[in-house]
Amino acid sequence: MHRTRIKICGITRLEDLRAAVAAGADALGFVFYPPSPRYVSVAQAAQLAHATPPFVSNVALFVNPSLEEVRAVVEAMPIALLQFHGDETAQQCAAIAQAVQRPFTRVFRVRPDTSPADLLECEQRYRAASPWFASLLLDTFVDAYGGAGKVFDWSLIPKELAPRVVLSGGLSVQNATDAVVRVRPWAVDISSGVEAARGIKDASKIAGFIAAVASADTILQNETPHEPLFQGSA
Repeated sequence: MHRTRIKICGITRLEDLRAAVAAGADALGFVFYPPSPRYVSVAQAAQLAHATPPFVSNVALFVNPSLEEVRAVVEAMPIALLQFHGDETAQQCAAIAQAVQRPFTRVFRVRPDTSPADLLECEQRYRAASPWFASLLLDTFVDAYGGAGKVFDWSLIPKELAPRVVLSGGLSVQNATDAVVRVRPWAVDISSGVEAARGIKDASKIAGFIAAVASADTILQNETPHEPLFQGSA
């Protein structure tokens, strides 16, 4: 049983970064997509990253970026992981990751008609395309790029895939414990669920969310071993 890793995404302010670190976040997400209310420029993100302590990872989120855009971020600040949220193909992600020598995670926006086989096939395709591929991040599909703030049907996640994915989409203080107990993902990723306003984090919500995930880990460690309930599998 591992401890579920936690990423707080959409960091735009120093006080929010410090609150996430103090609460125990493993990773901080910086959004380099101008239409997003959580967008930060390279200069802003680099300044914020100076406050990131050792063993807390900085993650750079992009939507259909050019290699030059990604390279500018990687050269300006310490980036541990790239996160692709757009229409990037496996080959495009692989080429950018190889060029900047960084691992990447690929967002899969889950639709109501997504099947467990679709998720497995996608992971296999990206894993085959690049040794830099780290994981899928599962979010809810909406007609826009970026987080939807809505929950998708977790039962669509195959039990053999769940321990490797990052779970996102509509997570909150209220449902985080249930999400981790049911899905058992490697990590969770939250942005709007810990905000006081768009792009502005709430320190108490961050602390509450991280505590809720820790509570789930405790439940899983103490329970009698059994298979999680999943409707879909491949």
